[in-house]
Amino acid sequence: MMMKRILVYLTLVVFVTSCTKDSGNGGNTAQQELILTDVAYTSSSSVEQKMDVYLPANRSTATTYTLIMIHGGSWSGGDKSDFNTDLATLRPMLGNYAVFNINYRLANGSSVLLQQQIDDVNSALSFIYSKANEYAINTSKIGVMGASAGAHLALLKSYKYNTDNKIVAVVDLFGPTDMTAMYNNHPYPIYAQPIIQNVMGTTPTTNASAYFNGSPINFVTTNTPPTIIFHGTADEVVPIAQSINLRNALDVANVSYSYNTYTGEGHGWTGAYLT
Repeated sequence: MMMKRILVYLTLVVFVTSCTKDSGNGGNTAQQELILTDVAYTSSSSVEQKMDVYLPANRSTATTYTLIMIHGGSWSGGDKSDFNTDLATLRPMLGNYAVFNINYRLANGSSVLLQQQIDDVNSALSFIYSKANEYAINTSKIGVMGASAGAHLALLKSYKYNTDNKIVAVVDLFGPTDMTAMYNNHPYPIYAQPIIQNVMGTTPTTNASAYFNGSPINFVTTNTPPTIIFHGTADEVVPIAQSINLRNALDVANVSYSYNTYTGEGHGWTGAYLT
């Protein structure tokens, strides 16, 4: 079952990294489970810059690790509530993980583009770091999980902007990894190209550098965090070639990864694979 496999892989990654990293920020503890909804992570009151916070009982800054969830929606739609059903399945299995399910500003083709969305992910993480003692969580080891466009943001943050090396695992649910290929080689360009141009603000012909810098696959190095990939073989929105090529790049760089495909499943699959 996919959610159980995500939990297993995340737990293994944290276990391995705990052998080589510090044990946390101290011994601050909290006994009661706490759920906070629509917490602003910037000074803005916009719902697009809010998160839901799920803090487990008996948590501590030494042992309670952190999972960030980033929703999909073609970069221009979706909401953190899209993960609510998955969270209902995942949270009982997570045990001592704190979960932060975030919104971010949605692309509009002009004032909000990919960089603004990455800025929001960075702001959300900075907010979480600032709350480590108050929430009694460990922010030295963080997992990031995203679906579709959210997976693209999760990968880009984890590969290109993980300057403090706190992200130790990333879960990629059928996310785009190469924006140039998504634009130029998509089987349905009439559908895909306007969506991609809306978040990139340009085309690869006009600004190849923007597309290069917006593609997680171009930032795979030997220091890339372990990556878990899930993709349906019949996905016509984000072609599975996006995940195949990422897997190959991770393999060349000798990065730990798990590559999981689901035969006949399309984009954002439902049913048995989600339980």
